[in-house]
Amino acid sequence: MTKITVLVLADPTDPPPAMLDELRATVDLVIGSTLDTLKPAAVAAEVIFNWSGSLSLLRNVFPLCPKLRWIHSRSVGLERTLFPELIASNVILTNGKSVFSPSLAEFALGAILYFAKDFRRMVRNQLADVWEQFDVTMIEGKTVGIVGYGDIGRAVAKRVHAMGMIVLALKRHAQAGKTGDLLADQIYSPDRRLEMLARCDYIVVATPLNPETRGMIGAPEFAAMKKTAVVINVGRGPVIDESALIEALSARRIKGAALDVFDEEPLPKGHPFYKMENVLLSPHCADHTPDWLDNAARFFIEQLDRFENGQPLFNIVNKSLGY
Repeated sequence: MTKITVLVLADPTDPPPAMLDELRATVDLVIGSTLDTLKPAAVAAEVIFNWSGSLSLLRNVFPLCPKLRWIHSRSVGLERTLFPELIASNVILTNGKSVFSPSLAEFALGAILYFAKDFRRMVRNQLADVWEQFDVTMIEGKTVGIVGYGDIGRAVAKRVHAMGMIVLALKRHAQAGKTGDLLADQIYSPDRRLEMLARCDYIVVATPLNPETRGMIGAPEFAAMKKTAVVINVGRGPVIDESALIEALSARRIKGAALDVFDEEPLPKGHPFYKMENVLLSPHCADHTPDWLDNAARFFIEQLDRFENGQPLFNIVNKSLGY
């Protein structure tokens, strides 16, 4: 039986785990970070795994692969994978959304507790030898609004629902009111987001980045929020208008923000977020568990086995919608 050819696009500073070498027994595996490295094998490639390759590299390799049938993205976000030629093609695109959702959801729950219990104040007082009692907030009965009710959003809902919180969800295709969802108390369509945000004590942004979601949380949305609201972003930085967020935080129009993603990464030195007492900053590592890279590779190996056996793939992306 002829081996299929699999190209793995990987930045030299972010190579795939050694477990991918297990595939060499059954497939022709070519790992590279340059067009020169990948080009000789591209003519036979049926699969591309974008581990950590750039968008420009993938776009340059793509037209050299006449037999290509499937592209898999290690990440959930598709900024380094999706482009017009791929959208217009018949090539299947999948991503790694199910791999990272539990850890991102735990970060969101941790951020809620961080602000509710004012852990920053506790640590600050401890380091200053200060004994100061103060009131903390219960999260039971508080309302969480989830912007982007996909795999990550549902993982968040599962955890906060277990804590006795009220769950509202913003979903692109939503029916009015209660829809039989066991986790969300109410689901809103995007045109009703101001109505939803006004009810929320915590807002978890978990939507992918696409033309519709870029900047969808901006000045009007912050103006609609409670002054005690906390915004948590585990989706993509540009979904939130960063300048509007900085203004809302500086003016104390909202209570705070917990951010794992940003417009520019790494966040440049001197950025206002570094000095803000009402910001919890995570350097885009909320899903970096000790085994996160192994899990991402293992998921691709399982997907490849399904591909070779003609079984349906998981996480097929609607390329026109971008998720």
